[in-house]
Amino acid sequence: MNYVFIVLVEFYPSWLAKTREERGKLADELKEVIFKYPDVHVRFFDAEAFPGKEYTDFLICETNNVQKYHYMWEELRDHSVYTEGHLKIKDVIMGSEEAYKKFEEESFTNQ
Repeated sequence: MNYVFIVLVEFYPSWLAKTREERGKLADELKEVIFKYPDVHVRFFDAEAFPGKEYTDFLICETNNVQKYHYMWEELRDHSVYTEGHLKIKDVIMGSEEAYKKFEEESFTNQ
């Protein structure tokens, strides 16, 4: 089953106080962590210039392996961007793509 997680994040002013070069280096380090989890497809969106009440950016993560998704976030939360307070996860919206079809397949075959 394909799972989608929309992760709303907020970058704080301490992040913006870093130079673009410093932010780029840290972003590359975060990407290295993400690339360690090829089962999780991650897309990053900047939302600060658009209406958004509690977040500045969001990520869309797609996977068939929720455990790998969880492990990826465990590792990301150990990174200095998170531990030094430059970023906070504000909310996560999760869904299963067309899960009703799987339900119908299993329900009707088990009757």
